Amino acid sequence: MTVPLDVTDSEQVAVLAERLPEGLDAIVNNAGVVVGGPLESIPASELRRQLDVNVVGQAAVTQAVLPRLRASRGRIVFVSSLSGLIATPMFGAYNASKFALEGMADALRMELAPWGIRVVLVEPAQTDTDLWRKADDDLDEAVASLSPEHRRLYGKHIEGFRKTIPRAQRMAAPVDGVAATIEKALTTRRPRARYIVGTGPRAQALMARVTPTPVLDRLLQMGTGVPRRP
Repeated sequence: MTVPLDVTDSEQVAVLAERLPEGLDAIVNNAGVVVGGPLESIPASELRRQLDVNVVGQAAVTQAVLPRLRASRGRIVFVSSLSGLIATPMFGAYNASKFALEGMADALRMELAPWGIRVVLVEPAQTDTDLWRKADDDLDEAVASLSPEHRRLYGKHIEGFRKTIPRAQRMAAPVDGVAATIEKALTTRRPRARYIVGTGPRAQALMARVTPTPVLDRLLQMGTGVPRRP
């Protein structure tokens, strides 16, 4: 059964429970968009859209189905990202949404524990979806939306980032790995609080935790094409 839903439409979310079967075992929150570009250049309306889809919409849908999940002692899975653990230049708005999602899921996990509802985070890195397949086109659109002044100020950032796209596309993992991890989060008897998808991303997360911030900043700047000078 398919139930079309815009997670940012409060009226659609309000009637969601009426359109679902009485028995509900789990929900996978997978809605997400990416608003890219230098944070200085992102209009407040676009920042709100980023958070509305990736955070507020997911909270609203979860609230709508929680009575059914409480009855079934069900499970909630949030598809987050390595970008919810490690921030990178040109993805600040997206990072903000995923960091927020991580905090929300952690709080829910503790709040819902008395009812036996498990809350799990799945954290992929680059995945072979349209997000990376169309990365060049999306970057062109983001650049076109910049003011002339911001294009001038961030010209080196943009060109440096453009050069990293082919590498990211080669690193993009098949979606099957993410799907298998979601299935595990839904079905294993004692799920972990979070699952980072892939050996490489797990190593990156570990290195980020133990690397001094100035060193990590420089490595991430180099990896995303941020210039040393304007």
